[in-house]
Amino acid sequence: MRTYMAKPNEVERKWYVVDAEGKTLGRLASEVAAILRGKHKPTYTPHVDTGDHVIIINAEKVELTGKKLTNKLYYRHSLHPGGLKVRTALEMRTNYPEQMLERAIRGMLPKGSLGRQMFKKLHVYRGSEHPHQAQKPEVYELRG
Repeated sequence: MRTYMAKPNEVERKWYVVDAEGKTLGRLASEVAAILRGKHKPTYTPHVDTGDHVIIINAEKVELTGKKLTNKLYYRHSLHPGGLKVRTALEMRTNYPEQMLERAIRGMLPKGSLGRQMFKKLHVYRGSEHPHQAQKPEVYELRG
């Protein structure tokens, strides 16, 4: 019996909508990363992007446990001397919730060109509206 290997032109992609309201950031990110990779499909192949498109709505209503809202820090650097910028998780959630979710999910995807290709299938929106109705996305219920 031979092992099945998916080919890029054979992959069928679906669109899923995930509501982030009341969900914990890390648990949401790990499930969405698995969908983007295609690990929920029986045709999953590690070296081929077999994943589906994911639309996340209500990004500003994602939860963080413990004291992460005040203690968790997000760093970025301008590559100039003294160019370190620091934001707390509370600032990120109120001002840049899309970026907060994208950072969490990107860190769980493979590094390299395949991971960048998978990340392009993620669409994060602040409110409950999204411009992807034409793709007829299905509602995806997260575990737990």
